[in-house]
Amino acid sequence: MEQQAIPSADAASLRRPPVLQRLIRRDKMPLLVLLLAALVGLLAGLVCGLFESCVHWLAQQRVDLLADRPWWQLGLLGFGFSALLGLVGYFLTHAFAPEAGGSGIPEIEGAMDDLRPVRWWRVLPVKFFGGVCTLSSGMVLGREGPSVQIGGNLGKMVADIFRLPKEHGHALLAAGAAGGLAAAFNAPLAGILFVMEEMRPQFRYSFLAIKAVGISAVMATLMLQNMKGQSPVIMLPHYDAPALKALWLFLFMGGCFGVLGFVFNKLVLACQDSYLALHQNKRHRFVIIGMGVAGTFGMLSLFAPSVTGGGIELIPHLVGGDYAVATLFIIFSVRLVGTLICFCSGAPGGVFAPTLALGTLFGVVFGHLFHAAFPDLGIEPGAFAIAGMGALFAATVRAPITGIVLVTEMTDNYQLILPMMITTIGATLVAQWLGGRPIYSQILERTLRLAARQNRGESSIATG
Repeated sequence: MEQQAIPSADAASLRRPPVLQRLIRRDKMPLLVLLLAALVGLLAGLVCGLFESCVHWLAQQRVDLLADRPWWQLGLLGFGFSALLGLVGYFLTHAFAPEAGGSGIPEIEGAMDDLRPVRWWRVLPVKFFGGVCTLSSGMVLGREGPSVQIGGNLGKMVADIFRLPKEHGHALLAAGAAGGLAAAFNAPLAGILFVMEEMRPQFRYSFLAIKAVGISAVMATLMLQNMKGQSPVIMLPHYDAPALKALWLFLFMGGCFGVLGFVFNKLVLACQDSYLALHQNKRHRFVIIGMGVAGTFGMLSLFAPSVTGGGIELIPHLVGGDYAVATLFIIFSVRLVGTLICFCSGAPGGVFAPTLALGTLFGVVFGHLFHAAFPDLGIEPGAFAIAGMGALFAATVRAPITGIVLVTEMTDNYQLILPMMITTIGATLVAQWLGGRPIYSQILERTLRLAARQNRGESSIATG
């Protein structure tokens, strides 16, 4: 019988090893997504590192410009210069990208749930330059929330450029958010956990998405460390682990943090509603009010810097015992009010760092009181400050694991993991028992309600 000739292409395929055949037939999309996640992480680390450098540089220029002046000139020029920075930040936000106001984390959560658009071509320049202006003015705002939004928008930008399918675009959006947080705190594990824990209702779990988030966080951290160095964000002493008989104090403190977190979330929403009633979303009112807030805190930062700014630089002084207990309570009260005023004003800045500073203040006050009441336990007040640093974050954001890992990576105090776990879990349980909900979820729901109300109003005007 005559044998049938084998086509040359089939013959070539038979000569290939089985492993090579599997590699050729394999779908290349997952590999492309992971490579793009690495690119997103590098971009997030670079842009967030530049964002931090610009904020510090402009803030230092503001202080140097006003140095060695009489107190009355210091007050007037300090108010005017910060008000000018506020003018730029608030105008850019309201005129070009209102979604860039606030921390931006609720916007990323809404985008991951297909509830909010991602206009990265608008948000990235507005968030960067507007955030640099408002954060350097002296307002009680943090750069960590903006870093998450910047990272998420970079992920969406890369996904759009490479025209990825929708599910892979969501993976890069989440990967960018993780990279942004990792770059903001030099904490890659916290960046991964933040997306998987705090954004768990919106994050679309898959092995590919989890790997993309991890790769982005690692690459962002590598880029940031290449720019800034490998030292922790906050340089603090290393404290010994407390005795077992003293751990109930951390649980008690955690319960108090839970109450504080519940009240804080309520105050944030009420303050946002009050601002809306004042400016009624009219641009001139929004900008003028913002200029007044920025100018006031800019002037205050020249006379009492401990009650202004994000608060990360203040934490080592709080832990180091530079302030008396009465002074700590005053700083806590003023910073609490300042956080509400600045964050709820709609400025492009976050509440992440101010919350960590408030938690440290609350914790160090407890530490001094416990040290005076139970001197035989030999616990340093600084240990309570570190344990409390992530407790208020856990109670407000409802992400205890992220809070524990974040503080551990930021302070390099691994021996305090157990008391931190007790404090943060206690704060989370009490806040949940009181009926509190995660602050970013509540802000997102409020944003969606306002957007729906505005759309209904525009529809009625069009039909009328």
